[in-house]
Amino acid sequence: MFRYFTLIVSLLFFLVQPATAEESYPHLIDSSDSFLQSQLESELQQLGLSGAAARGELSLTLVDITDLSHPRMAAINGESMMYAASLPKIAILLGVFSSIERGEMELNDEVREKLVNMIRFSSNSAATEMLNRVGKENLAGILQSPRFALYDAKLGGGLWVGKDYGKAAAWKRDPLHNLSHGANTLQVARLYYLLETGQLFSPELSQEMKTILSKPGINHKFVKGLNQSRPGSDIYRKSGSWRSWHADSAIIERDGRRYIAVALAHSARGGAWLQKIIVTMDDLVFQTAPVQVALLD
Repeated sequence: MFRYFTLIVSLLFFLVQPATAEESYPHLIDSSDSFLQSQLESELQQLGLSGAAARGELSLTLVDITDLSHPRMAAINGESMMYAASLPKIAILLGVFSSIERGEMELNDEVREKLVNMIRFSSNSAATEMLNRVGKENLAGILQSPRFALYDAKLGGGLWVGKDYGKAAAWKRDPLHNLSHGANTLQVARLYYLLETGQLFSPELSQEMKTILSKPGINHKFVKGLNQSRPGSDIYRKSGSWRSWHADSAIIERDGRRYIAVALAHSARGGAWLQKIIVTMDDLVFQTAPVQVALLD
């Protein structure tokens, strides 16, 4: 009888254990929300940017993660990889934390300062130094690893850093699109979602990573749009610009709501586009959830 009771208790203990992060949260690519998708497409048309999207000059991914277990995603050209300038420095940040996790690097004051300069102020010298300390081949392996899969041919590629942030020639362009610094909005959104759900690193390292992404030091695009039109947001962000390529990405938190926004644009007006787009995305997240429509579906 005692052995039977012990077996029952052990089974119950097993059943009530919390699931791992990987088991608890859905894959982002399976989290498309038809209502949010239709609203994003409609708003893009209102902004006069549907044509840019149709020409492949604009890519967007929006994910409402107010409920982390039930993300609501909408995307336009989400798997289309584009030149992303400094935005892929977020991949170097991932590589540094992967090296720290393995005990190959220490998160001391000097490393933390360089990471802050790389992310908040987009320092090219700090990015190049951190890239070389992680190792270019090592970073490419991290991004393509089954664990992270942030560059995946099945998802149009993703994040890629194939060149120093300086005058040196590219050491290895991405296999699909021949880009030196590339991204697609879906994979960048995935990185942020994995960070928010604790699927990247330990809680301590995840918090350190998010802190480095906080307090943006450059007031343009997403940050400028939100500060002017929707003040009071906490923004965790990495952007990029070079010539006519403009990129921005962020986790945004305000008034109990939280969402991920990522945008890539190839236009001389791209920076202004992104400044307007983020306000529209913010409004879509803060509108009432379409419960009655979901029930009818």
